[in-house]
Amino acid sequence: MNFTRASATGFRGLLLMTGLFFSACSGDGGRQGPDDQATLELAEVMGGGSSEGFARALEPRAFDFPRDHGVHPEFRTEWWYVTGNLATETGRRFGTQFTLFRSALAPDTPDAPAADSPWSTRQVYMGHFALTDVESERFTFEERFSRAAVGLAGAQGAPFRIWLDDWELDGEAGDNTSIFPLEMTARTEDGTAIALTLWPEKPLVLQGDAGLSQKGPEPGNASFYYSFTRLRAEGRVVVQSDTLNVSGSAWLDREWSTSALSQGQVGWDWFALQLDDGRDLMVYRLRRADGSTDPMSEGVLVDSDG
Repeated sequence: MNFTRASATGFRGLLLMTGLFFSACSGDGGRQGPDDQATLELAEVMGGGSSEGFARALEPRAFDFPRDHGVHPEFRTEWWYVTGNLATETGRRFGTQFTLFRSALAPDTPDAPAADSPWSTRQVYMGHFALTDVESERFTFEERFSRAAVGLAGAQGAPFRIWLDDWELDGEAGDNTSIFPLEMTARTEDGTAIALTLWPEKPLVLQGDAGLSQKGPEPGNASFYYSFTRLRAEGRVVVQSDTLNVSGSAWLDREWSTSALSQGQVGWDWFALQLDDGRDLMVYRLRRADGSTDPMSEGVLVDSDG
């Protein structure tokens, strides 16, 4: 049985940067120290407020692939999320997680002023990469941030490519009807690296109601959400200057939304299990401010045939 876990706390770095972008545009001319940096909390960005000008996830939609694998700038937030369990031929095990987040600083409306610099953008990206070396009990991770300007970061659907500096999910080897095979590459400053090729072993799963995942009872507090719950993974990892060939199984999650969390919801925990009998299980627990589990929490069991 393979096990992966992720939590909403990974958003904090992106939200901090988003807050700093907003403060930089405030025009006060002053420099902020570490004790007075502007920040945005998860519940504020993912909640129902400040959504004017953005599209909302209000009802199920007809998905358009491969375009929907790419960017949705009309929504405020989205991410591409890969987790995996890998091993060498001798059984040395690794766990990995790789995520690229996009966050809009402001809606891109028809009446928005034209950019006066090639560095101008309303989109920022955060990347997070982690590798667990089970044998050595060594966990390595790194975060990166960039604006979607002058080629530093961005996303496109056909051909598929999501990137932040040299961190990439790249499907350009495929045609315009499929993102597979998908190439995933990342490297940390200390030299820890991964390069995987991913192929689907099951069709994609539309989460929630035909892809509309309702997180709160209010209209629009939802996301569009689909998953490839079982991907064959082959490639290599670099740990402490050793390059090792690995193979295993991965899971790709895709979500985009403008607001998802309701009042009183402060985050979530996400779990995925790939069972030995070929079934896959995903459960997320929406956390409330008082520590309880929100009744909108949800799970899905995917049979071995998809």
